[in-house]
Amino acid sequence: MKNLFLLLGVVVAGFFAGPASALTSAEYSAQKDRISADYKASRAKCAELSANAKDICMSEARGAQKVAKAELEAQYKPSAKHTQSVAMVKADTAYSTAKEKCDDLAGNAKDVCVKDAKAAYVKAKEEAKVVKAVADGNMNKTNTINDAKQEATSEMRAANYKAAVERCDALAGMAKDTCVSDAKAKYGM
Repeated sequence: MKNLFLLLGVVVAGFFAGPASALTSAEYSAQKDRISADYKASRAKCAELSANAKDICMSEARGAQKVAKAELEAQYKPSAKHTQSVAMVKADTAYSTAKEKCDDLAGNAKDVCVKDAKAAYVKAKEEAKVVKAVADGNMNKTNTINDAKQEATSEMRAANYKAAVERCDALAGMAKDTCVSDAKAKYGM
């Protein structure tokens, strides 16, 4: 147990590791301009594409911009809240792009793709909550961390179960029943 807390401490320290001082206002402004220019360049590259490839490209460009802005805010005003915000933005943008990529599929393959994307999103979102709980300092820190971990585990298990059941839909009869039973056993549902 002691090693677990030591490991969590190292992880949290890694999240806050960075420059010794926060950015100046001029540096912050220059970085915002660079992010805007990068987004415009990425968007211009997407204009050459068509159909879902263009949608995926635009989702990736918007995602990169949002992540860069969140990271800039975390660097400009370091805090546990901003660290969690970066993780949440990364989860949101990855989920959005994954759903766009699923649009190229059809039927059960598309459904499975969307459920897998949702499971990955839930996992990233819940891990961000745990990181924030670890980073926040309060009197009931151990209880808060344990509660966050339990909630995260429960949410991830439910999302993974839904994805596994969706994969079972491709089967029929006894094979489908066995698949669902195995999913229930594996994820404790």
